[in-house]
Amino acid sequence: MRISGREWIVVASLALAAGGCKTKGAREHDPPPVAPPVPSPAPPAATTVPTVTAAPFSHAIHPAAGRIVAVGDLHGDLDHTKRALRLAGAIDEAGHWSGGKLVVVQTGDEIDRGDDDRAVLDAVETWKNEAKAAGGEFIAMLGNHELMNAKRDFRYVSANGYAAFSSFAAPRPGNSTTGSGGRTVAFAPGGEYAKILGTRPAVVKVGSTVFVHGGILPSHAQYGLDRINQELDDWLEGRLPLLPDLFTSDDGPLWTREYSTDQDPNACPTLDSVLASLGAERMVVGHTVQRRGITSACGGHVWRIDVGLSHVFGGPIEVLEIVDDRPRVLREGSSPSE
Repeated sequence: MRISGREWIVVASLALAAGGCKTKGAREHDPPPVAPPVPSPAPPAATTVPTVTAAPFSHAIHPAAGRIVAVGDLHGDLDHTKRALRLAGAIDEAGHWSGGKLVVVQTGDEIDRGDDDRAVLDAVETWKNEAKAAGGEFIAMLGNHELMNAKRDFRYVSANGYAAFSSFAAPRPGNSTTGSGGRTVAFAPGGEYAKILGTRPAVVKVGSTVFVHGGILPSHAQYGLDRINQELDDWLEGRLPLLPDLFTSDDGPLWTREYSTDQDPNACPTLDSVLASLGAERMVVGHTVQRRGITSACGGHVWRIDVGLSHVFGGPIEVLEIVDDRPRVLREGSSPSE
């Protein structure tokens, strides 16, 4: 049952959250990865890095858009990413932007598990530029796996995922294309791909919808959405020496699963308080695979869009469309459903 009366909920929830986020004990970041098959040696990747044309960091508040399509975790699968974007009407068969003024929001975790990490990151930068030229927007966001790589946590990287970044490693006799050296250089704060990630927000609000990888809790709203984006940019660019605890905590905005399961009876009241404080109608999150496809809860005030889209998980090709402030699910091969 949903609770009405958001005003008193705001006061109560924000008061309880005044202590800020607390770092919990040791956690499993994700289910244990399945070891990928050893691929044939991959040729060294080209050294060209996409041109970054975005602002130094992405402000959290964006104007309302006539049509928004949200896409969940991609996890290194370029083919399924393209299928999802074609389903959204964002790109054509040749892989170029065809969505006009469409706004696409991708909620993070573009990398890890699959083999196409670098190809996905590069393609997203191309689509960002093409969308801007057409009057649309492709908002690529940060997920926990982007931060894990910047912190040298490579547990979910495939052999081809290493090889694609081998050109960043210092040339030495006997260097392996599957070693982690090149990836470490590319993703370390101040590295070429860390700078690309630095242009990506952790949280955005487009019209009446808030998008975030894990979730926004009352303490995050108090912390400030633009502050969250700015500090992550400063760290990824190498200007901030230490990453604040907020971004590595189990209940941080890229990690929390508060709204992604139906286990916590307090989740909907907490969500109500956050949405009221942000002047928003709903929140869209990724991070936690929904085995039945995209799901909603709390009376449609949260939508969970991580469907395991990558072939590694075997989930469906699904996206969430929001038109005239009404969400509906688009699934490849099926009729749209609200």
